[in-house]
Amino acid sequence: MNKIKCKYIFENNYNPIYVNGAQGGINPLGEIVINFFLERNAIPVSQTFEIKDSKIGIEDIDSEPSDLKNSFVRVIKNGVIINYQTAKELHQWLGGHIDKLEELSDGKK
Repeated sequence: MNKIKCKYIFENNYNPIYVNGAQGGINPLGEIVINFFLERNAIPVSQTFEIKDSKIGIEDIDSEPSDLKNSFVRVIKNGVIINYQTAKELHQWLGGHIDKLEELSDGKK
């Protein structure tokens, strides 16, 4: 019988993070660089509100940065660099899980 057991080792600070996007490409060594990010609305450094009838207004009249309403940020927490073979294997592995999710969602319709 041919079999092998794979044990996983986790660092004490292992803590998965949520990502909703990636940025990257192929580096000069022919490896794929993937930088994972969380895209979200920008948070102001400060905001100024008008006071009327002893109440703070709902809408800000000024903010820092001034283009806050037209801004978003991409927080990059980590990334990976993979070679061609690993990229192919990851593609196949991820594709298999996507197929399973699609089968499950088709069953719910």
